[in-house]
Amino acid sequence: LPSWIRIMGIRASTTTALVYLAWTRIAAPSAAAAFQLQQQLASRSANTHLLFRRQLQQQQRRPAFTTTVRRMASTTSTTEEGAIDIAANVEWVRENIKKAIAEKEEEDSSSTTTPTPQVRLVAVSKTKPIELLKQAYEQANVRAFGENYIQEMVDKVPQLPSDVTWHFIGNVQSNKVKLLLSPFLASASSGTESCLDRLVLETVSSLKLARKLQNAIETSGSGSNDNKKLRIFVQVNTSGEDSKSGVSSSVDGDINARDEVVELCKAIVQECPALQLQGLMTIGAPGDESCLDRLVICRNQVAAALSSSSSSDEQYQPPLLELSMGMSGDYEVAIRKGSTNVRVGSTIFGARDYSSVNKK
Repeated sequence: LPSWIRIMGIRASTTTALVYLAWTRIAAPSAAAAFQLQQQLASRSANTHLLFRRQLQQQQRRPAFTTTVRRMASTTSTTEEGAIDIAANVEWVRENIKKAIAEKEEEDSSSTTTPTPQVRLVAVSKTKPIELLKQAYEQANVRAFGENYIQEMVDKVPQLPSDVTWHFIGNVQSNKVKLLLSPFLASASSGTESCLDRLVLETVSSLKLARKLQNAIETSGSGSNDNKKLRIFVQVNTSGEDSKSGVSSSVDGDINARDEVVELCKAIVQECPALQLQGLMTIGAPGDESCLDRLVICRNQVAAALSSSSSSDEQYQPPLLELSMGMSGDYEVAIRKGSTNVRVGSTIFGARDYSSVNKK
């Protein structure tokens, strides 16, 4: 063979060998380790599940391994019988929340910002049978559940104790306001008192809806107790996607869009005394952290506007004016950016089945 062919052959073989060596030393062990631990996670009992998850967390050193771990961490825990282990899943989420809070506190310690607030875990239980909610209540001390469908929530409310808080995170049509509020309003006929403080509506995005809520509460006679106001979040569309509900926020530098959020919040505070503005909420685009940043900016602008127009300055200042952002895929990132209310569902309860849900 000609000398140049032999040389090229040697170089090609050498390159192939180096690539193969790099793969066997870095990627292959990572994938193998991930696979072995995944097999162990599937076969071990619930009692040792968290230990192995921590082992996975400790091995997040190589990029290839990190990607595998993230996919595995999104799955839920199951018992040896195959049932979803709600308690283990909740404990796993709470551990991650604590870690994210600690990281934020470490970042904040070098600045003059306010102390890091506590974070509320809302277990999103839409489409899930009441038995799983009772399991979360009894075994994992969960006291806040999130629902997307009004009729489903109304059916579940009387089946759990009165110390549960219900967060509604679905769209609310004006003609469904009374149904939404019905489990929480005072009733003279049944002798029940108002318990509006047990409901948090996270998806208010218009003054029309706020006024409907105010009118329904006033009509029922439930709006006279300041200690039992309906807590609401104003939903902000931080991604600019047409598929997402919410008030427009600043997208692509449109600073005037933020005024819409501020004006709505000011109008609610001034016109709807039965409602308590608790904060802002968003459902950002998956993987787009800028959506979370936009909500923080909107919250700060709302706080500034309300503090200059209200005598009750403190209740509209961070952290009392909250941020509801972060779901199963990004709640840790959201906490590090300042979220005080995270909505986690599939990581706790597993995949959803929408076939038998009354979507009303």
